[in-house]
Amino acid sequence: MTLFTDMCDSVLGESIIGRARNAGKVEINTVDIRDYTKDKHRRVDDKPYGGGMGMIMAPQPIYDCFNAICDEIGAKPHLLYMTPQGKTLTQDRVKELAQMDNIAILCGHYEGIDERVIEELQPEEISIGDYVLTGGELPALIVADSISRMLPGVLSDDECFEDESHFNSLLEYPQYTHPAEWNGREVPEVLLSGHHQNVDAWRRQQSIKRTFERRPDMLENAELSKKDKLYLSELKANEKHS
Repeated sequence: MTLFTDMCDSVLGESIIGRARNAGKVEINTVDIRDYTKDKHRRVDDKPYGGGMGMIMAPQPIYDCFNAICDEIGAKPHLLYMTPQGKTLTQDRVKELAQMDNIAILCGHYEGIDERVIEELQPEEISIGDYVLTGGELPALIVADSISRMLPGVLSDDECFEDESHFNSLLEYPQYTHPAEWNGREVPEVLLSGHHQNVDAWRRQQSIKRTFERRPDMLENAELSKKDKLYLSELKANEKHS
């Protein structure tokens, strides 16, 4: 639900998500909120009561737009509202959203939307970070992408996302490709060995090490084996002595 359908369609028509849409693996529709305004000039915003900067999106076009979506699909979709006031999106929440049959995403713009339509529709408010953008379109595209890639058939192999950063509360290990030596930097020897068990063990340790160094907060929710915990203890001990 947006004022800028062309912007959204342009992004959603490209790359993996675009191919998945064409193949029928996921259906994503962009709906122009302006189509539901009753203003003859197609206005969807007005000045805020009480004064202040900018314009506020009016409640009626948003409300009618959402109800039209409900009528079209014959059900009430789970409604998300992209706002910096919402809870920060996490991979765990993405997994949960990917289990839902239908989701509607409301993109705010200008200085926000009339509080009454938020009270009426009771959307789940989601943020992608502690900063402010010009509108909700870019955050909505991020949500659409993160959910879509979790759906069956969108990616070529389930392994593509199960080993990725944040999926298991660990950052992803370093990746390398050809050539084996570049600018005096060599690919780690273990990756050239062909010994899959050693490669897996190295990658696991690198994931733990990278998470410990860059996002130690994530380790609180990570599922770690006894071997993992021992390696983490070694990292902590080395840090104290460095």
